[in-house]
Amino acid sequence: MSLALDSIFATAIRANSTLMERIGKRLWSTAIPYPDEKAINVPVPYVIVTLDGVTNEQTTKDDPFESEDDQVNIGVIVTASSRVQLAEVAKDVRSAIHAYMVENYASTGITGYQFSADGVQYDQFKPCYWQTLRYVCDVTNDDNEQEED
Repeated sequence: MSLALDSIFATAIRANSTLMERIGKRLWSTAIPYPDEKAINVPVPYVIVTLDGVTNEQTTKDDPFESEDDQVNIGVIVTASSRVQLAEVAKDVRSAIHAYMVENYASTGITGYQFSADGVQYDQFKPCYWQTLRYVCDVTNDDNEQEED
């Protein structure tokens, strides 16, 4: 679950049809799948969800290899044509993710998360405003579970 957690965040955003309409259904995982010359011309707003790393939280000496708890870092890059639009889309993305996590808590494997956001940036070559929303998720590590005989 931990190594594919970005897919749950993408699903959370896709679940909000109003938000998906607002971003023109331009939602990607990891990167825009176009060559650079086409990517620069992708209209804004759009959203990219990234898996930014996983750390196993070693909490006991009983199992010296991996514990049951992972900490997963997710980035959600939000872009827009204006600063006002960026704030609105970022707020909608954050709300959509929160609502999805609350509603689907039992099935996500996520036991909690901390939210933060990077500073607002401007890309003069696109041009667009952008910001990365950051989620540090506590996840039950079921990737290594083995069935008992």
